Amino acid sequence: MSTFDTASEGAKMDFARDMSYGDYLGLDAILDAQHPLSAAHDEMLFIVQHQTSELWMRLVIHELQAARAVMQKDDLQPAFKMLTRVARIFEQLNSAWDVLRTMTPSEYTAFRPSLGNSSGFQSHQYRLIEYLLGNRITALMKLHEHKPHALEALQTELAQPSLYQVAIAVACDRLDIPSLAGEPGTGSWDADDAVQDLWKKVYQDPATHWELYELAEKLVDLEDYFRRWRFNHVTTVERVIGFKRGTGGTSGVAYLRKMLEVELFPELWHVRGAL
Repeated sequence: MSTFDTASEGAKMDFARDMSYGDYLGLDAILDAQHPLSAAHDEMLFIVQHQTSELWMRLVIHELQAARAVMQKDDLQPAFKMLTRVARIFEQLNSAWDVLRTMTPSEYTAFRPSLGNSSGFQSHQYRLIEYLLGNRITALMKLHEHKPHALEALQTELAQPSLYQVAIAVACDRLDIPSLAGEPGTGSWDADDAVQDLWKKVYQDPATHWELYELAEKLVDLEDYFRRWRFNHVTTVERVIGFKRGTGGTSGVAYLRKMLEVELFPELWHVRGAL
């Protein structure tokens, strides 16, 4: 039987005075953050699933805010990398639904009462992602009034143009036409024929407008993965609770299906039928 020789490998073994892997990552706090409220075995899965999703969303926010900042400087290449990363994060989040779907309705029912009225519907990070991407339903900010830092983050976001508005502004500037991006605002972005014509020019001549063409496809790719995440959410909820109301008071599956109809970058989808 071979043994690991720490001396010959040169591995550091004493971290009494130095930063270790766990110290750097703050693992004590992270791994002590799972506190099931029932004796049900599957509640741990439910908690870890949602906590890890929130960590991934933390990274999505980091990447989207950075992408918008460089786009506002008309520097698209770094933004492409960031937008690609966000799409891949949603691919990761999609795979996570496969793990949650190993939980049966009977297993979920065993601990569902422990959730009270808590629900993913109340995630301020998810709401911030929607605001960043342009779906700005301000009525839902009431959900976050009890968390001043969350409310402030959402209010700060509403004062800025969405990622899509910045993309439109860059395209208008490069094509030398008056801006069609509008002012920072609320509600969902409404499809605009003039914006669709803008993207049509890009798609009709990719060689001339290659960076804008690539930007458009990065945005479509991002929304593609985001839509898949939403669809998998609906399917998972229906598989586990059927058509019961959600713990947060929504209509559950019916509400989530309505969300499937939301288009974040509508002109980029509609232009395909106009080419």
